[in-house]
Amino acid sequence: MEVVVKSIFELEQEAAAFATRLSKGKSATLITLSGELGAGKTAFTKALAKACGITEHITSPTFVLEKIYTLPEGNIFTRLAHIDAYRLKSGSELSALGFDELMKDTDTLVILEWPEIVADTLPLATHRVTLIANLDGSRTISYA
Repeated sequence: MEVVVKSIFELEQEAAAFATRLSKGKSATLITLSGELGAGKTAFTKALAKACGITEHITSPTFVLEKIYTLPEGNIFTRLAHIDAYRLKSGSELSALGFDELMKDTDTLVILEWPEIVADTLPLATHRVTLIANLDGSRTISYA
């Protein structure tokens, strides 16, 4: 499925609609976000977190690598883990973040930016999202 959004408002609406399609599995729900720098990966994460009820200011964890947020009651998940793999060299570095433990918890929603960098050890994602920044300022969001 592919959607073109023309504004941050439309991106937020799309992320909220996507959030309603999430469900639990036998492990954590893993969403990977791919796209060039500036494509909107963090903006999508912010919008998804907002749709899940997070009121904290969401920033890219580029330098801290991982941020974990507690989700308010009423969500199907209890926490959201936002990981930015941009500064990692390989998937083996995910273990230092406790990634394997996160993935065992069915109550955790994991959003991972730059999955191609850690693809050597990454489990199959529940949802693969690709964002493309178009020349007109819109974003194309593809789901797989």
